[in-house]
Amino acid sequence: MQQCLTEKEVHPPIVPFVRECDYAVRHPWRYPERRLLDYLLVYVQEGECRFVVDGVAYRLQHGEFCLIQPGSLVDLEGVTDTITPFAHFDVFYNAERELSFPTRPGQIDLAAYSSLLQPRLDAAYKIQIPVRLKLRNPEKTRDHLIQLIERWQEGTTVAKLKVQHLATEIILAVLEEHLPHERAANSASPALNWITSYFSLHLSEPLSVQDMAERANLSPSRFSALFKRQYGVGPHQYLLAMRIRHAKELLETTDYAQEVVAEYCGFADIHHFSKAFKKNTGTPPGLWRKLKG
Repeated sequence: MQQCLTEKEVHPPIVPFVRECDYAVRHPWRYPERRLLDYLLVYVQEGECRFVVDGVAYRLQHGEFCLIQPGSLVDLEGVTDTITPFAHFDVFYNAERELSFPTRPGQIDLAAYSSLLQPRLDAAYKIQIPVRLKLRNPEKTRDHLIQLIERWQEGTTVAKLKVQHLATEIILAVLEEHLPHERAANSASPALNWITSYFSLHLSEPLSVQDMAERANLSPSRFSALFKRQYGVGPHQYLLAMRIRHAKELLETTDYAQEVVAEYCGFADIHHFSKAFKKNTGTPPGLWRKLKG
């Protein structure tokens, strides 16, 4: 029986590899026609560019992203003085990636380097990815690109890991925007599975619905509605239950003063803690400790 190929078998795994990047500050310039082996992401921070990609001309202004995929024939020009942070990178793993390179002007026939040519995202996932990218959060992707350039230039082991992480974030932003099922899932019901870990890590801090909503890229009302749908209670009630649960654990297993327990569990003061604890458990915290100790 013939088996269906899985996504993993159709194309290599996504393992970003940044080959070259820079924060380019240039006077009017031109990089004549060539064909790419890898991906080229350009952000126009200042100025105006004219890029011809596979015969189609694009005028790119301040704040716009351009993603050119492998195999494309490109002619790049800075019409004015420009600042254009950019990165040449692989998306998919290739054991020979160290041998690949950003092509130079006039390199059009790449038959001799076919083993180095990256698969295209649009072909691998059967989606339309425009050259002029339209992203839901372009400022975030811009920041990721600039941080990526800074870390890549450092060259340390930790910096290289950070570069790979930032490149993955950029690729995720592109795929989430253009994969139909990812886009539908994001717009219909954003996942809030991160929230319990977030609460645990910040339990001693003051947390507002506004803070949580901003982290989820939602309005406070939308966030609260989705949270209640997923967890059955509102975010404040859920957070309070976590704080009370942690307070019980500290009262039962440590000798911490109640003021310390209140602070560790995110209560404003001992009075707020005592009132909330008794309302939730029916027992003051001091008595709880005696009964459970």
